[in-house]
Amino acid sequence: MTRFVAFLRAINVGGHVVKMDVLRRVFSDHLGLANVETFIASGNVLFDATSRNEGALEKKIAARLEKTLGYEVATFIRSDADLIRVAEYQPFKQKDVQAAEGIYVGFLSGEPAPSEARMVKSFRSDVDEFNVHGREIYWLCRIRSTESEFSLAKLEKALRIQATFRNITTVRKIAALLSAE
Repeated sequence: MTRFVAFLRAINVGGHVVKMDVLRRVFSDHLGLANVETFIASGNVLFDATSRNEGALEKKIAARLEKTLGYEVATFIRSDADLIRVAEYQPFKQKDVQAAEGIYVGFLSGEPAPSEARMVKSFRSDVDEFNVHGREIYWLCRIRSTESEFSLAKLEKALRIQATFRNITTVRKIAALLSAE
């Protein structure tokens, strides 16, 4: 079995409220996944699967969640080893990190082409800085993210792929849980 993390986009926003025990039951009872845990109520699900095919798992989980919840839930899967590497990656200078209001990791449905990575970097401003690394985008925001001109919608429109963001602190806490197992 392989340990994975599913990052679910917009699981508890827009008037939708999904209890974490319900989410765990969907993963275990309906999807047959093992050792299912949730981490904070923002759509982070840890689980074990016999399949190693992340793309197939994403599709299977997204389809089941849509059937169960009645709305689309974009799903982004990372293995435990991949997530630990994501958490350890240092994309920005330490002095910039210390001055930032927040650092976020954007999980993408696929790795951007070089031209798409350049497009992401073109979003850079006095407030926002970006680094593309594999299937992730690292976003350093010098003000509150809600006050930035950058947004998930802007990113998805430019790249024509889906994504979800998590605070780097959340990503590192999940990685620490995975490292301890």
